[in-house]
Amino acid sequence: MSRLIEQLASYTPFKAIVVGDYMLDQSVYGAAERLSPDAPVPVLHADRTENHPGGAANVAICLRELKAEVTCLGVVGDDPEAQILREAIAAAGCAVEGLMADPGRPTTIKRSMIGLAQHRHPQKMFRVDLESREPLSDAMVRDLLERFTAVLGEADVVCLEDYDKGVCSPDVCQAIIQRCRAAGKPVLVDPAAIDDYSKYRGATAITPNRSEAERATGLDTPLEATEIHNAGLARKLLTDLDLDAVVLTLDRYGALLEQRGRDPVLVPTEAQSVYDVSGAGDIVLAALAGGIANGFSWLDAVQFANAAAGLEIAVFGVQAIPFVRIQRELLVRSQRLDGKIRATDDLLVELAVQRAAGQRVVFTNGCFDVLHAGHVAYLAEARALGDILVVAINTDEQVRSQKGPRRPIFPESDRAEVLAALECVTYVTVFAEATPCELLERVRPDVLVKGGDYAPDTVEGRALVEGYGGEVRVLAFRAGLGSTEIIRKLQEV
Repeated sequence: MSRLIEQLASYTPFKAIVVGDYMLDQSVYGAAERLSPDAPVPVLHADRTENHPGGAANVAICLRELKAEVTCLGVVGDDPEAQILREAIAAAGCAVEGLMADPGRPTTIKRSMIGLAQHRHPQKMFRVDLESREPLSDAMVRDLLERFTAVLGEADVVCLEDYDKGVCSPDVCQAIIQRCRAAGKPVLVDPAAIDDYSKYRGATAITPNRSEAERATGLDTPLEATEIHNAGLARKLLTDLDLDAVVLTLDRYGALLEQRGRDPVLVPTEAQSVYDVSGAGDIVLAALAGGIANGFSWLDAVQFANAAAGLEIAVFGVQAIPFVRIQRELLVRSQRLDGKIRATDDLLVELAVQRAAGQRVVFTNGCFDVLHAGHVAYLAEARALGDILVVAINTDEQVRSQKGPRRPIFPESDRAEVLAALECVTYVTVFAEATPCELLERVRPDVLVKGGDYAPDTVEGRALVEGYGGEVRVLAFRAGLGSTEIIRKLQEV
């Protein structure tokens, strides 16, 4: 785990191509409070419709949240739903020029009817699928492959997302896999629920769930699946399809990694209070792609993907999970985020997650050598200016250089521990520089706060913070409560 944590710290943006079945997930909401007079079925009085990109479109959006530059290649209909889907994917920052319109087929739509009875919680009543599973025309296949070849050279990784809607035919899959192999590009496949996986032969890896793998291999399904059974599924796929790796997803039990010449490895997931597998397979494919594109080992990539899937199944519906949330989850699992004291890099991960939730960050710094009532009142007032209060303290060496050889009274570890015990303090970090400017440049707080013993124009970092639109506040000073004065009094006792 420690190696993965270090790799995440240097994780960089990458380029991905997503080929497959692009869909529109529609949720039609309304009241379902009566039965039809001509049949014993509930009537949905629809009042709103929500549209969400699904299938390969959701993979593309998941990749965007994982810092990818995404090129989308697929086929949609020539209908209003195609425009809705394109606009939604483009709004997420993906390139949609490769989504070709086929007037002979509809845009694939999964339309869920969701009723609210007697003002209670909404419940899915049924789903209507509008789709065509016919293979693409020869002309459309040629166009798709020409577009793919034109962008392959700049890609770091290719994702095939197959829902058996006609795009990922055997000819298309094999052409893409062979071109990726020739170009030295990894191609990862989320396979369809079909009986024959031969069209994926030669891919770098596939990511079926257990039931899909059982169907494709024809192996018996035991009532209680064992690790031996799961490993047998993965090994048969690995051998029969000439793959580098198989990632067999096991829902709440995590994932099984099978590689050439190595023993299978079970990567367990964390227990979740909410369990909704919608979108979990999509984010597993996206996270594996992000890991492999960044040079992760297969095991590290699976651990990364498994953490992403754990966050996905912990929410209702389909939600793309941002990179920083996955990074934070892995830091929590590694026990590096216990308590409030943070190394700078870990602090930045935490703050990115807090900012994504709309939290306002307040920052202050100082020695905080002998904590007293003035400090406590000051910190409480600082916290009131925002949602998150970061307190940065000087190292012992810096305190000595500023206050003299007999300071600090308490070492930095003790000072940090005492500050962390205050309810108003969210995070404590230690910085070694003579001024907080370098740390401020990285943290970029919404508010920089100093005590009233500072004149506003002498606050270190003021120009930097105000330069990016932040605020600088000088709070009231409580006379007679400075650390130096308190230490002098103690020495006189």
